[in-house]
Amino acid sequence: MTDTPHFPLSAVVGADDLKLALCLTAIDPKIGGVLIEGPRGMAKSTLARGLADLLASGQFVTLPLGATEERLVGTLDLDAALGEGRAQFSPGVLAKADGGVLYVDEVNLLPDHLVDLLLDVAASGTNLIERDGISHRHSARFVLIGTMNPEEGELRPQLLDRFGFNVALSGQTLPAERGQIIRRRLDFDSDPVAFLAHWAAEQAALRERCTLARARLDSIALDDAALAQITERCFAAGVDGLRADLVWLRGARAHAAWRGAGVIAEEDIEAVAEFALRHRRQVQTPPASPPSEGPSPKPSDTSPSQGQGQWGDMPAPALPTGARREVPTWPKKP
Repeated sequence: MTDTPHFPLSAVVGADDLKLALCLTAIDPKIGGVLIEGPRGMAKSTLARGLADLLASGQFVTLPLGATEERLVGTLDLDAALGEGRAQFSPGVLAKADGGVLYVDEVNLLPDHLVDLLLDVAASGTNLIERDGISHRHSARFVLIGTMNPEEGELRPQLLDRFGFNVALSGQTLPAERGQIIRRRLDFDSDPVAFLAHWAAEQAALRERCTLARARLDSIALDDAALAQITERCFAAGVDGLRADLVWLRGARAHAAWRGAGVIAEEDIEAVAEFALRHRRQVQTPPASPPSEGPSPKPSDTSPSQGQGQWGDMPAPALPTGARREVPTWPKKP
């Protein structure tokens, strides 16, 4: 585990959907990770690093954009193999990320040959290095977290589908919330130890909630009724392959565990629908009713900043009570 302190997820203002997606991934890493999209300056990296503290291992490893193949997969020392009769392996990023988070910033700019290697290992959970007839194999199971700015290029479809969830951040933030974000960032940068101590109770509560949800996860059935609803909706959305169905079902179960429930309910399916479909949907959902031929409606006064554009305040975990998904929140800290 790295000694560098991470900005705690419990202290992040806004970005509720992304925080939920990260928590669900911490509860069930088999969801397959999260792709975070958004413009520059939206604290995508800060939010991604906040996941490490919620995982059992706490391991967080970054793959640099300019990394070589050897840096990714590791190396074999042939001289040691010839002299000692065994392969001496120097671990790469994949070995160090085993059991934790592998984070790739600007993942859409990753060279194709590294993308191919990453895809192979992500699919198998094993990294195999071969050189001049000598080989070494090790476990490489990790939660893949990637960030990207769509304006800087698209992500290869094969790697895009490998991410279980996809969340987009908005660039709109109200002035008061912008000030709160900046103030917390300045406080953290000036004295990380004091800042972490200030948010220790909220972070511990969030970590404990994820731990309890992981413990009850296997007791929640991946039932046929939930699966039938999900497969129908995936078919209607025109998604390719079956990964969306599996990810959606796993995500719904993780959300049920997050709520403290014993079965998957409608609200759990709805809570993760956009996470699983956003980057896989081929068919747009038709409008509920045909547009009227009258004058164009006036712009809504609803603020766009209530979406995912901010990072900071999470009000105390409260279980949703209605059929409609309520994003869990945590108590504010003065």
